[in-house]
Amino acid sequence: MSALVNIGDLSALADVASKARPVHVICLGLSALDQVWRVDRPFSGGSEKIKAVEYGTLGGGMAANASVAVAKLGASVAFWGRAGNDAAGHEMKSAFTAEGVDIENFRLFADGRSSVSGVIVDNSGERQIVNFRGLYPEAADWLPLETVARASSVLADPRWVEGAATLFREARARGIPTVLDGDMADAEVFERLLPLTDHAIFSEPALTAFGGSAKDETLAALARFGCRIIAVTRGEEGVSWYENGCLHRQAAFAVDVVDTTGAGDVFHGAYALAIGAGLDVRDAMAFSAAAAAMKCRHAGGRNGIPTINECLAFMRTKP
Repeated sequence: MSALVNIGDLSALADVASKARPVHVICLGLSALDQVWRVDRPFSGGSEKIKAVEYGTLGGGMAANASVAVAKLGASVAFWGRAGNDAAGHEMKSAFTAEGVDIENFRLFADGRSSVSGVIVDNSGERQIVNFRGLYPEAADWLPLETVARASSVLADPRWVEGAATLFREARARGIPTVLDGDMADAEVFERLLPLTDHAIFSEPALTAFGGSAKDETLAALARFGCRIIAVTRGEEGVSWYENGCLHRQAAFAVDVVDTTGAGDVFHGAYALAIGAGLDVRDAMAFSAAAAAMKCRHAGGRNGIPTINECLAFMRTKP
């Protein structure tokens, strides 16, 4: 199907870009420090040594990258999360500040250990990731839930279950949309969070692990949890979602891919912004697909994220 959308339907985003329509998003979950090696080819398996053509250290993590995407697109955003009071934690904190993300509730625990990832990116833009998830308290009783009242939408990944459940319950009580980044997690995590979720957007591996397959039929089966939207991102195949008893699809925008790292996170951040701005689901999906595609033209999980106006201009050029 075509990725063409009616740009007039996205006028609310232009208002966000001009600051005429304030949007504030809270993103909660994983912040990690990504150590990235760029290689000509990935590991093929077994004991092996390959040469890196480039190396860098970057901020990462699903909700963390989503918060940076919201900030770069042009809306107000706060990141709520945990790290250790160590070198990696302080480096992550500095990176958030440089991007304009509110980190008042990004807590560095004295006895904690920060999450660190190793990322291998090949010359086709595909990647392999190994992650140490970090060690810190699970309790979320320190979160300032009264500030949820000023949020337009909230987003969480499944890495801090107690925090996500606490945030989503508060948002639900206040009628604020909740968006779940459905990355890989144990079944009991989704069973706890999905009943609190309005918009659940899975990756294909996570949907397969939880639902038994990544087929469109699985989306309909998961409607039993009561989410308004159950979706799965499919990379270059776009995104599928189940809404009001019907299946829908949004094609991916064609670009020359350099690096897919963080593309799903950017999609989620853009989607939370769009829903917070009041867009309908189809327009939010198209905008998010465009933002994620534009990111893929650049190396790194946070490089190349467009502004709202850049994203809208890009969408106008696509058939």
